[in-house]
Amino acid sequence: MQSGTQFATESKGMLWTGRVLSGLMALLFIMDGVGHLMKPAPVTEAFARLGYPLSASVGIGVLALICTAIYVTPKTSVLGAILLTGYLGGAVSTHVRAGSPLFETIFPVILGVLVWAGIFVRDAQLRKLIPVALTA
Repeated sequence: MQSGTQFATESKGMLWTGRVLSGLMALLFIMDGVGHLMKPAPVTEAFARLGYPLSASVGIGVLALICTAIYVTPKTSVLGAILLTGYLGGAVSTHVRAGSPLFETIFPVILGVLVWAGIFVRDAQLRKLIPVALTA
């Protein structure tokens, strides 16, 4: 049986683990969004290779930043995760259509798992909805 102090410590540790993981994901998506707005050479090359017009880059960048802002807002983080999952699903679809290598195709899936893991670890309500044991 756990004492109240031990439970509080575990909860605080899980909270901070989730915050750090979500923060890292947010930084990645901010970099992605800004990259789409600034259009450096790797972005223009990727758009050409994937068959998208470079004019779509700004819209995609704005979308990434808006979804990320919703994700980092505590009251709307689950909605943000849902929106980022859709954004990442589009990336997977693009890579499948373009015949990209396996890692490029599954990398957005890995990011989606990490987006949800950050919320899952810090949100007890989500853990109740999706009962997965975090400890042995």
